[in-house]
Amino acid sequence: MDKRLGLFIMLGMISCSQAKRPSDSFNNQFVADQLVDAFYSFDRESLQTALSEAKSSQPNLLYYQKWAECGHYQIVQRNQPVQKNDSVILVPVTVKDDLMPALEIDFQVTDTFHIVVRDGMIRRVETSSNDPDTYYEAKTWVRQNRAEWVEKPCEGIWNGGPTPCDCIRGYIKGFQDFVKLKKVITK
Repeated sequence: MDKRLGLFIMLGMISCSQAKRPSDSFNNQFVADQLVDAFYSFDRESLQTALSEAKSSQPNLLYYQKWAECGHYQIVQRNQPVQKNDSVILVPVTVKDDLMPALEIDFQVTDTFHIVVRDGMIRRVETSSNDPDTYYEAKTWVRQNRAEWVEKPCEGIWNGGPTPCDCIRGYIKGFQDFVKLKKVITK
């Protein structure tokens, strides 16, 4: 074999070994998918294990998991993960829950998990959603007009608070009152 060809092949192999492997992206997405599976299993221990290297994300995610369980979140569509950069993966999940029917809205919310994965481990997780404006309007109304239903039950909300089930139930009940009042006003 020609020495130059051999050198060219060797340099190519070295270059390929130092490049980001396509399997890294696949492995990160696999890890992210496992987190979403753990979240919607409504098994606290499974989620806590998935978050073992993301301690700062645990209070929020564990609270949200119980909130989602008590709000009867059901996956409608699990969208394809999106690799935002080397370590951030977005996993959008469209759900059906008890909140939108309480508002009498025919809408399914998409929650997006923003998952930071490094060295095959989840390092941080944040969530966002596309809740409609009516949802936020109703939440504000409930806090102002039915505070007794949410004030105490929602202490520590999204920060590991002790009663996510009571909190979401208070909001659902408040949302129903909000809708009733709006119907009376619009008559």
